[in-house]
Formats: sequence, structure tokens, C-alpha cells
Amino acid sequence: MTADLLHEPARQTPVLGDYDVVVLGGGPAGILAATSAADLGCHTLLVEHYGFLGGMGTAAGVTNFCGLHANVYGEVQQVVHGLTDELLERMRQLDGLNTPHSLFGGKIAAQAYDNATFKVAADQLTTSRGVQLLFHSRAVGVSLSSARQLQALLLETKSGRCAVRAHRFIDCSGDGDLFAHAGVRFEKGETGADMMYPSSMFRVQGVDAAKAGDAWNHFGEWMAQAEAKGRRFPRKSPIIRPQKNPSEWRANVTQLSRANGEPIDGTDVLQLSAAELQGRAQIVDFLGFLREYAPGFEKAYLLEIAPQVGIRETRRMVGAYQLSETDVLDCVSFEDSIGVNGWMIEEHVAGNVSFRWQDIPNCRGYNQLPYRMLLPLEIDNLLVAGRCASMTHGGQSAARVSGACFVMGQAAGTAAALSLKQQQRPQDLSVPTLQNQLKRDGAFLG
Repeated sequence: MTADLLHEPARQTPVLGDYDVVVLGGGPAGILAATSAADLGCHTLLVEHYGFLGGMGTAAGVTNFCGLHANVYGEVQQVVHGLTDELLERMRQLDGLNTPHSLFGGKIAAQAYDNATFKVAADQLTTSRGVQLLFHSRAVGVSLSSARQLQALLLETKSGRCAVRAHRFIDCSGDGDLFAHAGVRFEKGETGADMMYPSSMFRVQGVDAAKAGDAWNHFGEWMAQAEAKGRRFPRKSPIIRPQKNPSEWRANVTQLSRANGEPIDGTDVLQLSAAELQGRAQIVDFLGFLREYAPGFEKAYLLEIAPQVGIRETRRMVGAYQLSETDVLDCVSFEDSIGVNGWMIEEHVAGNVSFRWQDIPNCRGYNQLPYRMLLPLEIDNLLVAGRCASMTHGGQSAARVSGACFVMGQAAGTAAALSLKQQQRPQDLSVPTLQNQLKRDGAFLG
């Protein structure tokens, strides 16, 4: 996006508060980063631009945890634990968490949930540890006290601009907003224009569940029938499954692109605005297809279109180590493991989804995640967790999902707290010390 320049006069920015740890972004990574830091005694602030937590899991209507499980030598097992278990239990107590369901003929499992339940459980988890939540606030800049030291995060809030100071910052924004402002090196896709395509998620209600049966196994053939009669779809490989209420189904079927066919860049406000319109138009068209072709969906109606486009990939930090596609497919181990990723490569390419699997069931089905992927090279008091952590395009196609984000978030918050306690840079933190704390807190390191 280009624009003419307008001079703004210098301003005195009020400081909202001083903290041990400030976390930007309230998705799965941010929820666990803030909770784990506060759990270890840090005065912690979690900044989120919506009025609720959950990130893409709520704001983009994902309503489905991927990556909590792995196919371990043929047996699907939950491999993400620690604080994640407490969050899941809180959701279960609120009666908003499904039992895991198998995917791809039993190769892997995912776990659906109700959006409202995730929001409430995340509130409960964070506030139970004393995390201060700041909603309706967007990062607009940073202040550095030296070339390698962040002093403050600048925010634009409903009350106006302010700053929050901290000893440690954790970027869990998904788009890398904090580290981009701080001048940390990053990549987008492999060429800068080949990121994964976003989707607009939606849910329908009024499905006759008995009549629909295992419809998720047949959408591909029904779409082929519709295409033979002239209907066009932006993407193959639809993912449509029931929620906890069997008459409510979630749909992940859209694909959003620019006029030239390249994926929408979720950091460009003009492209993002156009994508919102494009997504809603695709949703209305697909609902017409469902009513016409899918048994049990004849009376289905739109229950919700997610508040925002679902972004899969924008900025990815280039940190001390980049997790690669080879690491994922070869189930690689790392001495500085902070947890594991059991999801396959799920790359959203033009018009389709490309799945590439580990050698299951002949392997353990998960790779370890190294602590180094959370560490930027340029800033000493910053950690990065979630889908904007240090990964290649291929590696991020697997480890961007919620399971791996939970793992990275808990590790980042724990490392921030321990490095403060020991008065050293996160980069100098003893890895065994970090690993021992994670294990004491219930994490599985593989």
C-alpha cells in the first residue's frame, strides 16, 4: 500500500503501566505465554485488539483445535499438554468441547469446540493467574532504549495512544507486528508473494444430522457433480464437520486471492478489506451449493460468518533457527526441545490444499520444536511465539496450528520469567533449566 505522506507533530505519549512481561496477541500462543509468565510470578500484561481472546480460533471462526494429537506408530495420541490440559478441562466443564474426531481415515485427530466456550475459558485461565488483560488495543510502534533493547510497546486504544513498558516482550501477534516495528528480519512465503491463502470461515445451523450422516466424506464428489453443471469453486479439499450441536456445522471451504491470483496479504489493509467482501460472497454461493447438493442441508442457514478473515501466514521471523518442512516430515529431534508438533504439512495453495505426511504409521509422527525458533537475532529482550515464529514457509504450513502455538506460547512465557529471575537474556537461558520447568508444569517435550 502506498500513500502520500502527512507530517504529524511530535507528541508526549502517556505510559499506561510498567510490567515484567508484556505479551502482544491473545491467540493460543499469547494465552499460554501470558499465563505461564504470570504463573511464575511475573507482573504480566496481555494485549489484544479484539474484546476477547482466542485469536484466529475465535475471531476467524476456526472452532477446531488442530495439532493437539499425533499419529504415534499408528496410534493417535494427544501430545500437547501442560497448561493446554487446564484450558481444555475448563472448556469441557463449560460443556463446549467435543471429543476428538478422526480425520483422513484415522490418520490424525482434531477437536472441535464452541467459540463462546473458548473465549470464556481463556478469560478464566489467564485471570486465575493474575494476568492483566487489555482489550481493544493495537500495536502501532515500539520504543527502544538501545539498539538491542525494547523499552516500550506503543498502542492505539479506544482511549487514545499510550505506551506500556516491560523488561520482557513476547510477540504472539500472528502477523509479527511487534518484531516488525522493532526491525527484526522476517520473510513472507518464499518470494514475498506466495504466502498461504486465507479463508473466511462460517457456520451453518439447521442441518438434519441423521440425513447428513458422514457428509464430510462426500463433499468432494458433490462438488465435482456441481462443477460438471457449470458451478465453480475457489478451492477444492473442503473441510466441513459438525460441531457439538449436531445440527450446527462449521465450514472451511473458501479461498481469498488478489486479482492476479496471488494470496491476500493479511498485513495490507486494502487487500484485507477486499478479502472480507470476497469471503462473504463466496460463503453465500457455497451455502446455495449445500442446500442443492448435500442431503440434510436443504434447510441450513447461515449462523455466523467469522468476525474476520482467517489468516494462515504473513510475516515469519528469521530467528536463531528456522523450523523446516524437512524437520516436520522427518520427525526431527532437537536438544533444546520445548515440546512437539504432530500436524502434517497442510499448505493452502492456489485452488486447493496440499497435504504432505510424515511416514506414519512407521514413525513417532511428531517433530520436536526447538527453543531457538522463539529467539530473534536482533533484540535481546524479545521472544516470538505462534505462527509468526522462526519457520520456513514449509515448516510453518504444519506448526502454525493451535497445538504447536500452545507449545510455543507456554515455552516463551516460561523463558521470559526464568530469564528475568536469573537476570540474563532469554538467549543465554540454560536450556535444561527451561526444560525442567516445562516438565514440572506438565509439558510433553517428546
